[in-house]
Amino acid sequence: MKLTLRVWRQQNADAEGAMSTYEVDGISSDMSFLEMLDTLNEELILRGEDPVAFDHDCREGICGACSLVINGDAHGPERTTTCQLHMRSFQDGDTIDIEPWRASAFPVIKDLVVDRSAFDRIIQAGGYITAPTGSAPDAHATPVPKPDADFAFEHAECIGCGACVAACPNGAAMLFTSAKINHLNVLPQGAPERETRVLDMVAQMDEEGFGGCTLTGECATACPKGIPLVSITSMNKEWLRATRKVAKR
Repeated sequence: MKLTLRVWRQQNADAEGAMSTYEVDGISSDMSFLEMLDTLNEELILRGEDPVAFDHDCREGICGACSLVINGDAHGPERTTTCQLHMRSFQDGDTIDIEPWRASAFPVIKDLVVDRSAFDRIIQAGGYITAPTGSAPDAHATPVPKPDADFAFEHAECIGCGACVAACPNGAAMLFTSAKINHLNVLPQGAPERETRVLDMVAQMDEEGFGGCTLTGECATACPKGIPLVSITSMNKEWLRATRKVAKR
C-alpha cells in the first residue's frame, strides 16, 4: 500500500503546530497503525529528520497509551485502540490525517503526544478504597450480588485512554470519571468513601478544566472498551445522593 499521511507536528507545548505531509510506500495491510508509523519514523531517521513523537506502550489494547485522532475519529475508523487498528481498514492511495487528542485539559507535549496527567489527578482525588493491612481476605468473604459485580466489571474496563474526551464536542471527561467512580461505588469495599469519592472526583474533574457534559453520546461511541452512556447518569445520581447526604449533616 502507498499512503499519504498528513501528520500534526509541534516541537513543544509553546510552539506553533502545523500539519506535515509524508508519503509512505510498501505498507502491508497486516501492519498495525503504530507499525505503519514506525515505518514512517524509520524513513525519517534515515533522512536525518526528526521522527514523529507518539504515545505507545503495551500495543495490546490494554494500557490506553496510544492516543491518536485518525481522519477525525478518536482511535480511527474501528471501535478499538489505535494499536489494535490495522492497515486493512484503509485503501491503497488513501490520505490519512493524524492528530493528537484535542482538549484544553490535554496540552500537547510534542507532535502527537499529549499530557493526560489530569486523569491521574482525578483518580488521586478518590479512586481508591480503604483496605486493612495484613493478609489478603478470602475471595468469598464479602458476597457481592452478580448484577453489582457485572456493573463494576463493565466500568472497570476503562483504560483511561482519553478517547471520550477527544470525541466529545465539549471536551468533557464525564465518561472516564463516571467509570472510575461507579466501579468502586457499587461494591461493598468502596462503601466507606462512597460520598466523598464522587464529590471529590467530580470537583477535581471540574478543576482540571474539562468541558461540561451535554449527553451527546460521542464519548460512548468512541470508547474502545464500550463503557455505556448510562454510566454518566449513574454518576449523576451518586453525586446528587452524596450532596443531599452531606447537606443533612
